[in-house]
Amino acid sequence: MGLQPLEFSDCYLDSPWFRERVRAHEAELEKTNKFIKDLLKDGKNLIAATKNLSAAQRKFAHSLRDFKFEFIGDAETDDERYIDASLHEFSNFLKNLEEQREILALSVTETLIKPLERFRKEQLGAVKEEKKKFDKETEKNYSLLEKHLNLSAKKKEIQLQEADNQVEQNRKHFYELSLEYVCKLQEIQERKKFECVEPVLSFFQGLFTFYHQGYELAKDFSHYKMALQINIQNTRNRFEGTRSEVEELMNKIRRNPQEHKRANHNTMEGYLYVQEKRPAPFGSSWVKHYCTYRKETKKFTMIPFEHRSGGKAGDGELFILTYCTKRNVDTIDRRFCFDLESSDRPGAPVTMQAFSEEDRKLWMEALDGKEALFINLNKANAKQEGSAQLDKIGFTLIKKCISAVETRGINDQGLYRVVGVSSKVQRLLSLLMDAKTCNEVDLENSVDWEVKTITSAMKQYLRSLPEPLMTYELHGEFIIPAKSGSPESRVNAVHFLVHKLPEKNKEMLDILVKHLANVSKHAKRNLMTVANLGVVFGPTLMRPQEETVAAIMDLKFQNIVVEILIENHEKIFKTLPDVTFPESISMSVSPPNAPPRQSRRQGQRIKRPLAVYNLCLELDDADSHSSPKDDTPTGSMDSLSSQSPTPVLSSSPPGLLDRNHLIMDSRDLADWTTNLWLWGKTATTEFPCQMHPVPCTFLLIQMASLGRCLKFWSKPFINGFVDEHPMHQPSCHQHCTI
Repeated sequence: MGLQPLEFSDCYLDSPWFRERVRAHEAELEKTNKFIKDLLKDGKNLIAATKNLSAAQRKFAHSLRDFKFEFIGDAETDDERYIDASLHEFSNFLKNLEEQREILALSVTETLIKPLERFRKEQLGAVKEEKKKFDKETEKNYSLLEKHLNLSAKKKEIQLQEADNQVEQNRKHFYELSLEYVCKLQEIQERKKFECVEPVLSFFQGLFTFYHQGYELAKDFSHYKMALQINIQNTRNRFEGTRSEVEELMNKIRRNPQEHKRANHNTMEGYLYVQEKRPAPFGSSWVKHYCTYRKETKKFTMIPFEHRSGGKAGDGELFILTYCTKRNVDTIDRRFCFDLESSDRPGAPVTMQAFSEEDRKLWMEALDGKEALFINLNKANAKQEGSAQLDKIGFTLIKKCISAVETRGINDQGLYRVVGVSSKVQRLLSLLMDAKTCNEVDLENSVDWEVKTITSAMKQYLRSLPEPLMTYELHGEFIIPAKSGSPESRVNAVHFLVHKLPEKNKEMLDILVKHLANVSKHAKRNLMTVANLGVVFGPTLMRPQEETVAAIMDLKFQNIVVEILIENHEKIFKTLPDVTFPESISMSVSPPNAPPRQSRRQGQRIKRPLAVYNLCLELDDADSHSSPKDDTPTGSMDSLSSQSPTPVLSSSPPGLLDRNHLIMDSRDLADWTTNLWLWGKTATTEFPCQMHPVPCTFLLIQMASLGRCLKFWSKPFINGFVDEHPMHQPSCHQHCTI
């Protein structure tokens, strides 16, 4: 039950029950006053905490803005550039959010703190003053009444009458004050409801406005976030591809370091200990130097370097070598020594010590030293070259394979990524490369040769050429435009360079790329988008002459070049390049900027899927697989040959997803799920790895239109498309990657 009302008539009676009701009202106002006091304290603490949070958020934003990733090599892909710019975008997002938070902090002061302080001071404070007056008048009234009642009846009548008048006037004043106090009490009891709650409502309105602004910022940021997710996924896919190749190169060098020595202008280089003679009786000291020698100019350079001092290098010394002589142990109390004499200090040889006898032999051979054994250091990293040639038989082989693929298997899922059995591939290749049996092989009508065997044979032929189809000479020039510039400038550069290829190479490339363009048109069925074809044929059509880590880092740009060829086949091969296009293609063109965040109200957002799928397919057969070097992990799902952020869903069930298509309603989603299950069921295969006897594939599909995540579990059906590449061997446990 609430407070009982204070009746004005009770003020004249001033009964104990009236006084009890007044005290109840006074206690309620005191509780309200304490509540407002605590609320003001908490509100001020909230403002202080909000300011501290804002300062911490801004500091965090500054840290994001000031950091920049470094990259390996001389250029980045568009995906990597967008990832680099993302930290700055995150910083701007937090900055905009904190601006709204500052507005919230100011609104708390104006809408909550000040109104409550004003109500507490003006209204509750006034009631307190009225209470003091009421209590004072009560004490005065009843004291005077007691004094009046104690007057003797023997007093004169006039004195008694004056006393009665005084008591009556005081009683009237007391009643008037009591009426005003009761009225004020009940007024404040009613006023406090809206005077207290209205500022709180205003505070929450400001809070809702802040969260709504955050929601709007997040909504504006949404399309950038989705684009960044695809950039990250593409970069992760390329990382997986290059990591295994780097490890393979590392293992090759570990097994035989000398055979994988990098080709450079120095004939020989490495660490040697140089004898520095001192005056007697101090003897001599041996100081480690990094030495280089160029045989053409006979220039020998020595740089003192001590690893233990933090890798500090001293001043180098350069001289022209005159001769080199081996030192035997009977002439010096150290092993592996030899003498060098320079042209500017004849007769004053410098004694050097190698790390081992083998190391000394290498230096002696490079320096043309006496008693040196001949070891060819500069031999090329000889790779076994097949008998494949770019001749009439080669053209016939490619045309027969292409005709068979387009007749029989243009819609086969994983075309060119699913590898054939190694023994069958080699047998078919030997028949096609033999002039006597080439014309007898019927690939279009024979069931003896599977489509995957034909595609693997064609790729094996291209990799067996003495020189890649796009030549060693132009390899670096093809890579340069893929690293920078606008989409149009990239196409123009590749167009120009294609016409610099030898005529046979250009003709063969024309035939092949025309076919790949046709394959990409059937991507809804065969799942081979332009990006997937770039991953498969990038390392097949292009490869560096020297196998190094830097060359492996350029694999992603090889894929981009092949994507450009496929997407612009008609222009590149059917028209002549611009004669004004400069032959020297530089990398000075500024890289494309990251896509700005854009509100839906400002313009239509670019449609793109929320996730990229990384499905790999590894098919088993009774016979052995092709060489492990035919396997490559799934690469970029988004074609990087253009600057457009629109991706290609390369690994979705046939006939369901187009380049820019999203599942927008429940009916489409149900159809998609059904077809996904059927698609997986038709691709069921035995898991080839003993480490994973029970395969399963988990697809996490993020649907932007539904605003939630839907998880689909399918029966064990696939373990991934086998991508191909001459230097890659993925493990069989790769699964779909969002």
